[in-house]
Amino acid sequence: MRAYRLAVRLSAALAALAIVASGAAARTVDRLYVMDCGHNAASDQSRWSPGVNVGKPIELSDNCYLIRHGNEWLLWDTGYPDSVAAGPVTTPVGTATRAKTLVAQLAEVGVKPSDIRFVAVSHTHGDHVGNVDLFEQSTLLIQKAEFDWAFAPDKRPPFKADRPLRKLEGDLDVFGDGSVVVIATPGHTPGHQSLLVHLAKTGWVVLSGDAAHFKDNWDHRRVASMNTSAEQTQASYKRIADLLAEKKAQLWINHDKPQSLSQKRSPQFYD
Repeated sequence: MRAYRLAVRLSAALAALAIVASGAAARTVDRLYVMDCGHNAASDQSRWSPGVNVGKPIELSDNCYLIRHGNEWLLWDTGYPDSVAAGPVTTPVGTATRAKTLVAQLAEVGVKPSDIRFVAVSHTHGDHVGNVDLFEQSTLLIQKAEFDWAFAPDKRPPFKADRPLRKLEGDLDVFGDGSVVVIATPGHTPGHQSLLVHLAKTGWVVLSGDAAHFKDNWDHRRVASMNTSAEQTQASYKRIADLLAEKKAQLWINHDKPQSLSQKRSPQFYD
């Protein structure tokens, strides 16, 4: 009888482990597409690396990321406005261009703006929210601190506020299964956030927004000149580094052009 009870307990334990393992395997997204959302030919790299490479030009990529979770879609960042595809826009920072519109790239994979359930933005600078208003039916995921900062009375609104909106106060497990988690990483702006994504074959990826603008800044933990808090920036660097170590994750830096060129581009995808 005792042997029988032990066998039953062992069987139950193995069944529980199988359920856990199955659940862990299921806690992944199906696909992640890297979309070209613009390019910036900047005239002075030291804007992002104070005191380093002063006056040296730099080419910066600008990506958007489309994520499929079952029958649902999430778009991370929206890049420069699609109107930039009609011609370059030059500012004191540099010259912005788009080779292809975001809407056209979505269409290549059979997705319409109305199909996207969530749009999440790392922060509200123009090269990340340029197309938010194209997704008027999607729920926008943004930190409350970022929203309040961007929509202060003395600022020009970066997009229409009258829309489905969820103001976050910290992290968010977007789909409730751990496969996509918004991570609060303030410092570049008051409500900057990053995205932790789990893929079955690729593994864990951190989409870091503008926590660091290129790998050399990440490696040296530099604080860009326009960041709103050096202290928060360093704390967010640590948080991201801890996540990378814990999850054995890859760090995808949005504006790092060499890394961006090495990645598969939509309509190819990571799974």
